[in-house]
Amino acid sequence: MTLLRDMHYPTPHELALAARVLVDENPGPVRLRQVGASRAGQPLWVLSVDSCGTGAGAGAGRNVLVVAGAHANEPVGGATVLSLARRLLRDPAPRAGCDWHFLLCADPDGAELHRTPRPYSLLDYHRNFFRPPGPEQPEWAPSLLPPDRLPPETLALTALIDELRPVLQVSLHATDLGGSWVQLTRDIPGLAEPFAKSAAELHIPVENGASDASGWPSPGPGIFVIPAPGTEAAGTFHPEETRLSTWYHAHRYAGTTAIVEVPMWASDLVGDPAPHPDPRGALRVLAGRLTRDTALVSRVRDGIRPGPPPYGDPDAAALLRAVDWTLALIPRIALDWTGEGAPAEASAAYVASIDAFGRRLSLRAAAMLLRVLRARGDEAAPGLDRLVTGWCEEFAARFQARWVPVATQVEHQSRTVLATYERLAARSG
Repeated sequence: MTLLRDMHYPTPHELALAARVLVDENPGPVRLRQVGASRAGQPLWVLSVDSCGTGAGAGAGRNVLVVAGAHANEPVGGATVLSLARRLLRDPAPRAGCDWHFLLCADPDGAELHRTPRPYSLLDYHRNFFRPPGPEQPEWAPSLLPPDRLPPETLALTALIDELRPVLQVSLHATDLGGSWVQLTRDIPGLAEPFAKSAAELHIPVENGASDASGWPSPGPGIFVIPAPGTEAAGTFHPEETRLSTWYHAHRYAGTTAIVEVPMWASDLVGDPAPHPDPRGALRVLAGRLTRDTALVSRVRDGIRPGPPPYGDPDAAALLRAVDWTLALIPRIALDWTGEGAPAEASAAYVASIDAFGRRLSLRAAAMLLRVLRARGDEAAPGLDRLVTGWCEEFAARFQARWVPVATQVEHQSRTVLATYERLAARSG
């Protein structure tokens, strides 16, 4: 296997150009079409590779939908969908009787605001960081907004699911630092083995205690199944909100959704299965640190008032909305870590995952706020810059972070997507 060492995270524009080249080179089985537009008017593109080679698109057969770019700060999915499309054209076996459809970028507006084609460090990654607030995230918006207020990106995605009725929907995600894991809306037996094999071969740790899936059933290392409605899985993380997301829209057509996470920087700490000696005590310490760090960012944020550009320009407004949403979310999370639901027993991997989650929350809020302050030349910018720099350095040092090349991230996501479909197809006969 040869991996391209100079691969980078493509922008939405680069994705569209590369997709058009693929169509020109394969006019029979491949087509590109627009399925909607973002709030800023950017096109939402779907690249399709059909099983019959006619370019007819979704028909009576099985469909797989792969969604990239649902989170602006997780850009690897765009490179993965292009790699998957090329792989399916080279080896038709996985697409026999099945059409594959790739949403190139679910949030192009957000992707344009988060600029990290080749981050060289965690600090470099956070210099131009952006992650929109939950109600503006295409997949998550239905869990937070009424139907008449959903953003156009969400409406385009749900309409695409309604059209394709996919047997499998895969959402490609990434974490800044940690390991790889998969979340499933339904169990897919046998997935843990090829997933673990790929991670081991590519030297990517498997995240055994992912904070996003706390308390969820786990049929194998790094594989988590969202609890079914009505179950009382201890410590579950927002299961009801999760079931309102677009991940569950495919269930209307008996489909299953897989969310594939891969790290930009890897840490072996998130794969340590050893029991932690005092998880409740550790979570109290982490909650206290998160609360203190958040207070530092909040004090700077409180000094900003609406005013002339750049505070009033669209980019600054988007960044400040994201900062405010993140800061408002943090107290609830810190309370969860210290409440009655805090686990009396947990692995070292789980505590490490919680540690990383808390660090990234306050760091992201600070990094986005710093972008606004810098643009205006605010006198508070140098102090906040030192804070962001220090937090990035501490984060990387604490977790002994090592960069995972983009091509390696893409390879692992691609293998996991194909293995997920193969195991699902084998189960359904």
